[in-house]
Amino acid sequence: MQIEMQKLFDIVKEGGALFRNREEAARIRVKGLSDYVTEVDFHVQELIRTRLVQEWPQVQLMGEEKDNSEIDFSKAVWILDPVDGTTNLIHDFRQSAVSLALYDGGKPVCGVIYQPYTEELFHAVPCARGGRSKGECGAFLNGKPIHVSNAKTMGESLISIGTAPYEHEYADRNFDLFKRIFLDCQDIRRLGSAAVDLAYVACGRTDAFFEMNLKPWDFAAGRILVEEAGGTVTDFAGNSPDFRKKGSILGSNGKIGELLVERYMNF
Repeated sequence: MQIEMQKLFDIVKEGGALFRNREEAARIRVKGLSDYVTEVDFHVQELIRTRLVQEWPQVQLMGEEKDNSEIDFSKAVWILDPVDGTTNLIHDFRQSAVSLALYDGGKPVCGVIYQPYTEELFHAVPCARGGRSKGECGAFLNGKPIHVSNAKTMGESLISIGTAPYEHEYADRNFDLFKRIFLDCQDIRRLGSAAVDLAYVACGRTDAFFEMNLKPWDFAAGRILVEEAGGTVTDFAGNSPDFRKKGSILGSNGKIGELLVERYMNF
């Protein structure tokens, strides 16, 4: 199916504008260990859901703040994280994003990640699907084409990490891994939003990002961005991840991902 991208951009930006409501960001509900939801999350999801239904009523919605048991992945489905980086939002850390992807029959159609604090809108449309003229497919930041970095060695790489904050039982393994990678690369970063992390890989600001046990809404749009920008997204064994399920995700410019799988990820 074809999507009028400007309409999608307008919807995502309208949702992202709600991030600035500090009163609603302070209304917090605890879902689990280090896992929170705010009134902003709910309002962004409901606004975007309503707008999507108005424009594309035939498409299902898989969202972080709803029951998704009825989703039929053989048909078209939006995958939405209304606020990727809720803990950041609570603290006004300003590294949060709206992440929205569309898959149809299991195939990616488009992905959008909007960081409202910097007013950066990343989007990708797979060229392999065809049906669009040159310049309309690929990966973009505010309308300009982007590409992953050219780094080929660990020593020239800036690598972003995710700590799997909801699963403290993995802390020892995770931080041992972080230390080994830190000692071999230029430096590491921890942004607290997988969507932003993957967008930064896509535009070459970082060379790789990885985190254990991400949900589909955490990586669905970012995966499309990285792949259309010339990179790769795999699990920790180097296999293609299933966008329908929780999984450990490694996004990179390709070469650095290969090095990470070969040397570090079998822990």
